[in-house]
Amino acid sequence: MNRISTRRNFLAQAAGLAMAGLLPRAALGQTGKRIQPIDATFLFIADVHACRMASGLSPNCLQEGKTDAALLRNVAALNGLADRQWPAEIDGVATGLRSAGSRIGAPLGLVVGGDITDDGGGQITEPSEGTQLLQFSQRYSQGVGPDRVHMPVYVGLGNHDLDQNGSPPHVDWYRRELRDYVEVNHRPGVFFKPPVPATEYDVDTDCYSWDWGGLHLIQTHRFAGDIGHGAVSSLPWLKQDLATYAADGRPVILFQHYGWDTFSVERWDSAKRTYDDGGSGAPHWWSEADRQALLAALKGYNVVAIFHGHQHEVPMIYRSGGVDLFKPKAAYMGGFALGRVTSDSMDVVLGEATGDQGEVAFTNAFSRDF
Repeated sequence: MNRISTRRNFLAQAAGLAMAGLLPRAALGQTGKRIQPIDATFLFIADVHACRMASGLSPNCLQEGKTDAALLRNVAALNGLADRQWPAEIDGVATGLRSAGSRIGAPLGLVVGGDITDDGGGQITEPSEGTQLLQFSQRYSQGVGPDRVHMPVYVGLGNHDLDQNGSPPHVDWYRRELRDYVEVNHRPGVFFKPPVPATEYDVDTDCYSWDWGGLHLIQTHRFAGDIGHGAVSSLPWLKQDLATYAADGRPVILFQHYGWDTFSVERWDSAKRTYDDGGSGAPHWWSEADRQALLAALKGYNVVAIFHGHQHEVPMIYRSGGVDLFKPKAAYMGGFALGRVTSDSMDVVLGEATGDQGEVAFTNAFSRDF
């Protein structure tokens, strides 16, 4: 699929002017110099599954709890975390967090790990404004009041956003609209400043990266290397981004949708006629070759964490491929991850909303010194 429109070609040329020196590129000046101090507190969610249609909800959404009320509970929890304290204990067990007992403070941003919509934006049959994408934007774009988050939002897409086909001849309408939403929120140009500008934006894949002090962060949507539905692999871009911004050993965090959990790696089981973790056939979501190619691209860099989503019900902190992985419960189930990275340590806590007024319960904790 060639989804680079005339508009995108024009913007790409404009971006080239910036690279030629007509616009400041402060991040490039950091390469090869002393790593800046780091003290970055941030939030991560995945699997929002906005379900609103022009009339009612998508099929099964009400039964599954994918309601606007559920999203408002998640939003209230996220907005209220700044005034809470990092937990010293969870269920009577010491967390061991470096930050335990201190005020969390205002997060620098909220990163989203895909499946922002349940049905590729919420269109029915023909190109139109997606009601699900509108619902997501009304809850998870920075604003004021109790009905939306109060911090910058870094958007990522998952399989529910990118796998939906429209009616011919508009087969790619859903994907294009979701990708355009990412672009207008994060891609800087000569004549347009997005609400949450990225340091580096790849127009071919809509992957992007940014920096919080000496911490480098990368959004790769489903996963770097994804070529589903005509997508362009972002592995070449990822390798170049790491070489440009992280060759000096600074910590790097990667955000994507799929993980290394049993659901994410399941394969076709011909005996049971289903996908499961005992199957040996075709992969359901991404393959072992995909995972090895990604790990090979990350090798040699100081990748301190990968945050992902996709599996809804179980909060997870685990390690695979030499990398620490973090997956909260789905956002529509109230889930979130809270992270803090400093120059010498990383704290991560998983939690979930437990009420309509910002009440939360922390469920898992992780701390690591660098």
